[in-house]
Order: sequence, then C-alpha cells, then structure tokens
Amino acid sequence: MPDWLGIYMTQQRFDKAIALIDAANSEDPNRETSEGKDWPKELLYSRRMSEMLERYASDVDDAIKLAVSAQHIQRWKSPRRDYPMDRKGYHLWRTGLYKFHADTVDNLLANAGYGNEFIERVKQIVGKKSLKTNPDVQLLEDIAGLVFIEYYMLDFVGRHPEYSDEKWVDVIGKIWNKMSDRAHQFMLAGHIRIPESLVALIKKAISK
Repeated sequence: MPDWLGIYMTQQRFDKAIALIDAANSEDPNRETSEGKDWPKELLYSRRMSEMLERYASDVDDAIKLAVSAQHIQRWKSPRRDYPMDRKGYHLWRTGLYKFHADTVDNLLANAGYGNEFIERVKQIVGKKSLKTNPDVQLLEDIAGLVFIEYYMLDFVGRHPEYSDEKWVDVIGKIWNKMSDRAHQFMLAGHIRIPESLVALIKKAISK
C-alpha cells in the first residue's frame, strides 16, 4: 500500500470516529449556552476537552485524541441519582461511569474500523485504568482538571453556596493533586483562564 494511501485511510478512520463520538454526544437532552450558541452539554464538553488538549499537548497520537474527545461520552445515560446519595454511592457511580464510557467508545471505534489493540488502548484511557502508571491516563486527567477549572468550577461553586471556604480549598486541592507537575506549570504560567473570583481560593488550595 502506498504511504499516501495509508495516511489517507488513517485520517478517514479518525474523522469517522470523531463524527460518531460527536453524534453520540449530540443526543444529550441537556443544553448549555456558550458564546451565544446553544449546545448539547456533552458535545460542548467534548469540544472543550479537545481544544484544551490542542493547547496543552498538540503532538499526541490519535488514541489520546479520541479518548479525550470521549471522556464524558453520553454521560447523561448514567445519572448520579441512580446511585445512593452517599460517599459509597458516589464511588460506585464513578466506577460505573468509567466502564460505561469505555464500553460506549469501544462500540463506536469498532464501527469506525479500528482494530482491537487500538480500541483497547483507548478504553484503558477512558476507563481511567492505572492512573499512577499509565501516562496516557494521567494526560487525560490533566486535561479534565484544566477544563474543569477554566469552564466549570465557577458554576460548580455557585451551585454549592453551603460550602465554606475551607471546603472549597479541600475540593480544589483534590483536583490539583490529581494533575501532574506539567499541568500545574501550564496553569501557573497563565495558559488557562481562571475566574477572578476564584483566584484567592485556588492560590490558598495549591499553596498547602
């Protein structure tokens, strides 16, 4: 097979996979407005994840790009309310989500024409397997943390007025600790937008 044909087929397969992931996330009944445009919530999240990856690590391979895009794929189908509203229920929900996301992306990548080895790698990333030892999973965790701080933390704070400043310092600290030193430096260098009202809390959290 000529090199140009292999490159073309690889790109076609990747484009089809992205289109399938976008189509799946476009089914989200939950909506969010960004810059005057109405979005399916998880489609917008996926786009933000991919955009942050481009800013943070643009030279990664297709497996990581697809895993980042599918991080929250069809998350609304496994709502938190389906599990007990306690710490144990939260952890069961999170574990169930990782498997749900991995299984969902498995089917989509198979439909796009990817082989088992490639699909298994993406599933490992999306399913958050071996966070401490798998650099691909750590990269996904970095992107998720950066996206949350830039786009979602302010709204999250607004939905929990009962939290004290110390509680927020604890919450932010846990997010910070999941991120790598590289992500810390990326954030501290001003490469993401931090809501002004949260700067003091974030500084307090990361100085601990």
